[in-house]
Amino acid sequence: MSKYILSIDQGTTSSRAILFTKDADVFGTAQQEFSQHFPQNGWVEHDPNDIWQTVLSTSREVLTKNDVKPEEIIAIGITNQRETTLVWNKKTGKTIYNAIVWQDRRTSDYCESLTTDELCQTISDKTGLLLDPYFSATKVRWILDNVEGAREQALAGELAFGTVDTYLLWQLTGGQEHRTDATNASRTMLFNIHTQQWDQELLELFDIPESMLPEVMDSADEFGSTSADIFGAPIRVCGIAGDQQAALVGHACFEQGMAKSTYGTGCFLMLNTGEKALTSENRLLTTVAYRLNGKPTYAIEGSIFMAGATMQWIVEGLKLLSHAGESESMVKDVPLDHGVFLVPSFTGLGAPYWDPNARGAILGLTRDSGISTIVAAALQSVGYQTKDLQKAMERDGLRPSVLRVDGGMVKNNWVMTFLSNILGATVERPTVTETTSLGVAYLAGLQAGVYESTEQLSKMWTCDRRFEPTMSADERNDLYAKWQHCVAQVCLTNKNCPQ
Repeated sequence: MSKYILSIDQGTTSSRAILFTKDADVFGTAQQEFSQHFPQNGWVEHDPNDIWQTVLSTSREVLTKNDVKPEEIIAIGITNQRETTLVWNKKTGKTIYNAIVWQDRRTSDYCESLTTDELCQTISDKTGLLLDPYFSATKVRWILDNVEGAREQALAGELAFGTVDTYLLWQLTGGQEHRTDATNASRTMLFNIHTQQWDQELLELFDIPESMLPEVMDSADEFGSTSADIFGAPIRVCGIAGDQQAALVGHACFEQGMAKSTYGTGCFLMLNTGEKALTSENRLLTTVAYRLNGKPTYAIEGSIFMAGATMQWIVEGLKLLSHAGESESMVKDVPLDHGVFLVPSFTGLGAPYWDPNARGAILGLTRDSGISTIVAAALQSVGYQTKDLQKAMERDGLRPSVLRVDGGMVKNNWVMTFLSNILGATVERPTVTETTSLGVAYLAGLQAGVYESTEQLSKMWTCDRRFEPTMSADERNDLYAKWQHCVAQVCLTNKNCPQ
């Protein structure tokens, strides 16, 4: 009877449900967008009910419209926007505040107040992360300090914390399971990636009771079963991974040195470093790539906050396009060296600069600049920011010669051609571009016995199109030098800014 794996992909701007066959073919999809809330400058929130209801409705919709019964689902995998923080009452399941999104910068001042070399080194040594508002720890603390009665409830053991995966698992299982996986735990700034345990020293630092924290599982594991009333029959949840780690698995980057870059709301370049948690000297992050059979595999990651979100701003904010899909035809005749640069630091700069106070800018405008030029600059900003990450990895002695890509933006051939050119590297776009959802389907399938090994999964990956660089090194270096000059104009308060 069982034929399919259901992937729940809860992202920053939408929730998706995708049915995969055992052969990893997409059988059905459903998607719903939901509202973003910006209550103050630099604050980003989601309504937790929007998160849950869009997941529930898309999951039910994909089964109904494809005439799939719950008994035909082998297992569920959950992948999610990482770091986004929720706190809820253990008895009622109701959140005590909106979800504070990974992009949110409200705790910047608090992070700056803690910034000593010794403390930053301690956090980096334990978690692989930098002290930054991006991660969950300071968001949890903010909720406990700013929601009336929250800290008292937490100390009484009445509150639960979770990233989005944990919150969804709680809802799906009717409050029976409070669990996460090692990839999501590694993004909280509370998890020691070497001991694979919640870290007592960090919990004390951020004043977070351990009773709030979920149990940390492997990425392929028995997380529990859905309540019968959700789909009409219980379904096992067998895989969980943060979205970027799920994409790494979906690209079958199981060998040390393999790399992928995902272009969704943000951009995330991740390189598999194998059994060793390598420390970056260039402000990249060390993270858990996945954990199977109790054994963690590590990765180096560069995080960029604005990729697809930049195009969303072009469409919804500036209204230069009716939808992002128009961009490729609009820019096809724009020369690459048009002289305009868009630095999309709307919520600060991510890796390798990590400047929460930087703000966006368009530089180099002339009377000849038009809509197509600005749109081209927005698209190129994704390539330039990826180049920033590539250069940082190079300085750490890591340089992927081939980059596997996924996310909505990779359908744009103009962007992928520019990406290959500015990186001076081969870019591979897979046949199945639903890579994040596919990755967590692979994890669920490994646990459920559909797939035998990661070696089997590696053989299932296929390439749709390969982009090779044609730009000269001189032209590449000239464009990148101009980009760095522009970044230096907005990154004024940080010692890591380009000189």
